[in-house]
Amino acid sequence: MKNKRILIVANTTWNIYKFRLNVIQKFLQNDNEVFVAAPVDEYLFYKQKLETVTHLDVKRLKRDHTHPINDLLSIFELRKIYKSIDPDLIIHYTHKANLYGGIAAWLSNKKSVAVVTGLGYAFLHNGYINTITKFLYRVVKGVHRKLIFENEDDMNHFVDSGFVHKKNAAFVNGCGVDVNDYKPTSEQEIKNRDSKVFVFTFIGRLLKDKGIVEFLKAADRLKSQRRDDVAFHIIGEFDEGNPSMVEKDYLQKLIDLGTVEYLAFAKDIKPEISKSSCIVLPSYREGMPRVILEALSMAKPVITTDVPGCRQTVDDGVNGFLVKERNVESLILGMQKMLTLNDQELLKMGQNGREMAVKCFNSEKISSELYEIVSQVYFCAK
Repeated sequence: MKNKRILIVANTTWNIYKFRLNVIQKFLQNDNEVFVAAPVDEYLFYKQKLETVTHLDVKRLKRDHTHPINDLLSIFELRKIYKSIDPDLIIHYTHKANLYGGIAAWLSNKKSVAVVTGLGYAFLHNGYINTITKFLYRVVKGVHRKLIFENEDDMNHFVDSGFVHKKNAAFVNGCGVDVNDYKPTSEQEIKNRDSKVFVFTFIGRLLKDKGIVEFLKAADRLKSQRRDDVAFHIIGEFDEGNPSMVEKDYLQKLIDLGTVEYLAFAKDIKPEISKSSCIVLPSYREGMPRVILEALSMAKPVITTDVPGCRQTVDDGVNGFLVKERNVESLILGMQKMLTLNDQELLKMGQNGREMAVKCFNSEKISSELYEIVSQVYFCAK
């Protein structure tokens, strides 16, 4: 698929910077013209690397806004953009873009693809958001030429629930990780025993759905048992518009007690992954957790939950441990098992993770697979 005009739509520019650059680069390498439509934020600097990309600001497609009138107006805002750009194909990322952008694409008579990057809050919790989201996916069921998922479990869930026809569904292994950028550190850093402290690190938005509460409770228990040889670091930001956000008072209490160390949000997390002995993400469900892929690529052992998206990243006991979701006791057991490993066992576990990242989650491989799916969509008549 060459010399086509491609429009990529997402609910934040951060999403573009963090997860979509490999896909954009793939389209550019194949002589396509690429446009991006997303609310402008501080991550607009991605354009410094991709100067030929045209970025259009979307005012109403906000991740943390749920007002129905605003959402309705976002459809017409996107339709206006689609009419002005006149793309050959539109690729939508995240639920709001998939739903409202899908309707706008239908109104504009444009070919459309949607990428479901994870089920998230809208599917994990009952309530009006859950009801509306499911209803709208049924509405756009026949609009998108293809729904692409980041793990097979999510794809099967959508097919079984009637949100997509099986023939219109496909999946790839997440958004991928740049294995040349996220590289293993020195053997000493991998083992992280120079200070005799084993560092468990949680990296992600501070949401209950990400398992931050279970991490905090496990840290509280383990820290009281072995104060000198274990540490718990947290890297992430509060998501003020998300009902799943952790209680700040609870986190502050554990910070004040010295149970956890909060390192706030970091644009570049490679140095913190490097300093860690093990990356922990006790999430309730993911599309494909990017932070785990980054940890694997840097040859770090991981602990995550046996849920869709997360379970695909771990061969239990080989490159990390799988634990039960929403289960503090299971998480503590997983951490205790990690603490019993000697230096060579930790090193081997990290090396196994690196091999998995290169083989299964390499960003070049993922972008090529997605490009192939999209190319087939474009050339297939509906």
